[in-house]
Amino acid sequence: MSDRAGVLHVKGRVLVGPDDVRDELWVVDGRISYDRPAGARDVRTVEGWALPGLVDAHCHVGLGAHGPVDDGTAEKQALTDRDAGTLLIRDAGSPSDTRWVDDREDLPKIIRAGRHIARTRRYIRGYAHEIEPEDLVAYVAQEARRGDGWVKLVGDWIDRDLGDLAPTWPREAVEAGIAEAHRLGARVTAHCFSEDSLQDLVESGIDCIEHATGLTEDLIPLFAERGVAIVPTLVNIATFPKLADGGESRFPRWSAHMRRLHERRYDTVRSAYDAGIPVFVGTDAGGTLPHGLVAAEVAELVTAGIPAVEALAATTWSARAWLGRPGLEEGAAADLVVYESDPREDVRVLAAPRRVVLNGKIMG
Repeated sequence: MSDRAGVLHVKGRVLVGPDDVRDELWVVDGRISYDRPAGARDVRTVEGWALPGLVDAHCHVGLGAHGPVDDGTAEKQALTDRDAGTLLIRDAGSPSDTRWVDDREDLPKIIRAGRHIARTRRYIRGYAHEIEPEDLVAYVAQEARRGDGWVKLVGDWIDRDLGDLAPTWPREAVEAGIAEAHRLGARVTAHCFSEDSLQDLVESGIDCIEHATGLTEDLIPLFAERGVAIVPTLVNIATFPKLADGGESRFPRWSAHMRRLHERRYDTVRSAYDAGIPVFVGTDAGGTLPHGLVAAEVAELVTAGIPAVEALAATTWSARAWLGRPGLEEGAAADLVVYESDPREDVRVLAAPRRVVLNGKIMG
C-alpha cells in the first residue's frame, strides 16, 4: 500500500551528505525540492532524520536456493528489501527476468548485472551460464547488453579435483572478457572468495570484487592503485563456518581454507578501508540468504572497524555516486528513509525505519 496526498514535507534533519544537513525538504509530484512550493495545500508532514534510500550493492532479486523463482516470490523479495529501507539494488546476478519491476513505482530501483557467468560445473547449479573460456567474450557481450551497465563473473569456486578453492578462468580469457565489457560500456565484477584469482582479475582491469575474503596485504596496494572496489557481504561470510562443517568429510582442505577466510574477515575489510579501497554495502540476499539485511551489513562494517559515518556512506551517499544514481539532490526522485534518531551516531537505527518514501510515496 502507498499514499501520496498533495505535497509531502520532510522536516527535522535531512542528511543530504555526511556534512550537508538541512532542516527540511519538500516532495512535489514525486520530486525533491528545497523550496517551499507556492500555494501548497494538503501538505503531509514527516519528521525525523532523513537519508537517501539505502543501497544494497550485492543483492539477487528473482533468485532462490535452486535458481530462478516465480514473479510472486521475486516481488516479496523486493518488498522485503524496500521495507528495510533499501530503495536501490545492484542485482549482482540473477537468472530471472526482473524488468517488470521497472514498471512498479512501489518497488526498489534495480541496476542489473545480467546472469552470472561461470565455468562448467564450477558454481551453484541453476544460477549461472556455465561455459568454457573460449566462449567467455561472447557471453560477456550478451550479458553486457542485457544488464544495466554491469557484468558478473564467477572468479573462483571449489575445484573438486584439487579439493579447494581455485580460479575458474585463465588470465587471457578474463583479459579479453573484461576488455569486451568495457568496450560495450559495462563495468565488471566477480565473485571471489580465495586469494589466487585476485591478481589476474585486477591486473586485467576488473572494476569490483564481491566478497574479497582472499584480499591479502600484498594485494591491497594493487587494489588501491587501480581503484578496484570491494563489496564484502559480511552477513554472507558469517555462514562460512557452517559451510565448512558441511564439507569437512569430502573436502577438508577447502573447509580449513573457508574457516581461515572467516577468521580474518574483519581484519581484511579494515585493512582494505585503511588503504583507501572503496568499500560498499551488499548483503548477498537471494539464494540462501534472506532479504532485508542491509542494516545488519552496515553494522558488520562498523564491527570490522570502519567509522560509522563511512559505513553509512557505503550504503547511501558514496554508494549512489559509485552507481551513478542521485541521492537527495534538487529535482531527484524522492527516494528516502526517515529514522527516529541520527544514524551517524548509531547505525543500529537503520534497522527501524520510521518512514520509507519511494518515488514520493509513503510506503506501508
